[in-house]
Amino acid sequence: MKKQPKIIEPKRPVDVYFDKYEESHNNHTNELIHWVCVPLIVFSLLGLVWNIPFPHLEFIGRYNGFFNWASILIAFTLYYYFTLSPLLAFLMIWVIGIMSYVIVQIELLVGLGSNSAYIIYAVIFVVAWIGQFIGHKIEGKKPSFLDDLRFLLIGPIWLLHFICIKLGLKY
Repeated sequence: MKKQPKIIEPKRPVDVYFDKYEESHNNHTNELIHWVCVPLIVFSLLGLVWNIPFPHLEFIGRYNGFFNWASILIAFTLYYYFTLSPLLAFLMIWVIGIMSYVIVQIELLVGLGSNSAYIIYAVIFVVAWIGQFIGHKIEGKKPSFLDDLRFLLIGPIWLLHFICIKLGLKY
């Protein structure tokens, strides 16, 4: 009986990105910092972009405040994620949905485009990035995005892929 040759499937682009990203994320403390700081960076960036004044579009009607620059950022980001992994893009929709809900609550509390809103998001953004750089200092390796800016988008789905693995979902 002949042995069948083992077929080695080429890695998908998403796995190549995850492997490369993982090279500078092996220290447990750095990984924990990323679990906190990456979502905070995404949230604060989304909040900052959400608050940039957007032209009033009559045809949107009462939904004018919900279609904004963040909507465009979300659309392009989710499209990119979809090209890498439809499941991770789908999961990211839920994450962004939760973040958007919190942003709307903050907007209702302090006002869209108010100085308070900008300060809230800017403080979260700066503190989270400081945390990221502390994590990489502990790791002893520079952040991946310094070599390739696409890794700024890979970080959030890199975290989601661990959840998929834990749940046994093929991303």
